[in-house]
Amino acid sequence: MFKFLLPRFEEKSGIQVKVVALGTGQALDTARRGDADVVFVHDTAAEEKFVAEGYGVARKEVMYNDFVLIGPKQDPAKTAGGHDILDAFKKIAAAQAPFVSRGDKSGTHSAELRYWKAAGIDIDQAKGPWYKDTGSGMGPALNTAAAMSAYILADRGTWLSFKNRGELTILTEGDNRLFNQYGVILVNPAKHPHVKAALGQQFIDWIVSPEGQQTIAAYKIDGEQLFFPNAKR
Repeated sequence: MFKFLLPRFEEKSGIQVKVVALGTGQALDTARRGDADVVFVHDTAAEEKFVAEGYGVARKEVMYNDFVLIGPKQDPAKTAGGHDILDAFKKIAAAQAPFVSRGDKSGTHSAELRYWKAAGIDIDQAKGPWYKDTGSGMGPALNTAAAMSAYILADRGTWLSFKNRGELTILTEGDNRLFNQYGVILVNPAKHPHVKAALGQQFIDWIVSPEGQQTIAAYKIDGEQLFFPNAKR
């Protein structure tokens, strides 16, 4: 998405943006150390904590998409066709069907853990050989799931751009709990005076502006929109 978005911002502003792609937890830890000017992430609770601790100046909502449960077409846990992610997770745990977790404290990993908990499953107690904790990003985790014909939680945008699908397909989608909000935060220059606050704020102002929001909406793969802008001005 940034390969589509940033050239438009850079052309307008003259500001060069360097992207360091990390899961949300790692991104926020990097920003806590002062090694970033802006964070663009998707774990609302973690983002609000980051701001409350004084590491971020403010959090602005930018866009959303959704999570989907991916799994093998054979669907050994019989999750297909439903719209209840908690029911699907219960079936996977009961069947001890192969499941791949990012395990990297990313926004997607945090969401997965919330779903296990909401389903009444203590995943630390329940997991066994069927549950593979990869500690990797979304792409590598999807590759692992494809190789294992395993279930995995993914954001729809990454899934749509993923080519090595093997026997994997979307099995559960459409649950309101799968809503996936993205936010942007300026790192607090009071904590880290070297932060490029003025330049970072220009990026934030642009991405929540009508032009930035329209650019987000225009990003599509095979004609399908990946992200839906919802900034509040």
